[in-house]
Amino acid sequence: MAEHCCESMARQVTWTCDQHRNSSDCPDKLVGFDERFVEYGLLIHDGGGSAVIILFCPWCGTRLPDSQRDRWFDALEALGIDPGGDELPAEFQDGRWLQF
Repeated sequence: MAEHCCESMARQVTWTCDQHRNSSDCPDKLVGFDERFVEYGLLIHDGGGSAVIILFCPWCGTRLPDSQRDRWFDALEALGIDPGGDELPAEFQDGRWLQF
């Protein structure tokens, strides 16, 4: 489980709603966190799963960690895995792959 920069950020990225099964449908959830890539984003509530990646915390101003998206794709490529067509190993579906 990732540690977040402040209590407000932690509360936002772990927000659950009893009225909306999908967090992108909940107007109270403002920020999402993708553990695979270590990316924070402002959720776009348009019925999809889009977000605008942010570099600084909107509450405390802390610079957020650098995205690991390119490293994730590079690691899969080194293993000969196509993320667009092959089944992903369990550790690449969350942040566990960062431990290797």
